[in-house]
Amino acid sequence: MEKKFRQEETLPIVPPLKVLEHKTINKRFGWWSAVVMVESWGRKQICLYLWQKKGDRWARKQKFAIHNQEDWGLITDAVESMISELT
Repeated sequence: MEKKFRQEETLPIVPPLKVLEHKTINKRFGWWSAVVMVESWGRKQICLYLWQKKGDRWARKQKFAIHNQEDWGLITDAVESMISELT
């Protein structure tokens, strides 16, 4: 299956977080989701962000951080065990 990411643009993330890389997953109906690699205090983490449009700015609603490969393995195993149930 071909994966389509949205056109990249500046994310509403402020210091001390430094955006290293990002991919927008979805941006429509006043909601924006993206996977972002950030660095903070010399440590990297990959986060799934969800923002909601409020007036003329984006406000963060949720952030889920993945701190290490072991956590990612647990997450992917759990999702893989359920994904076939989606239609």
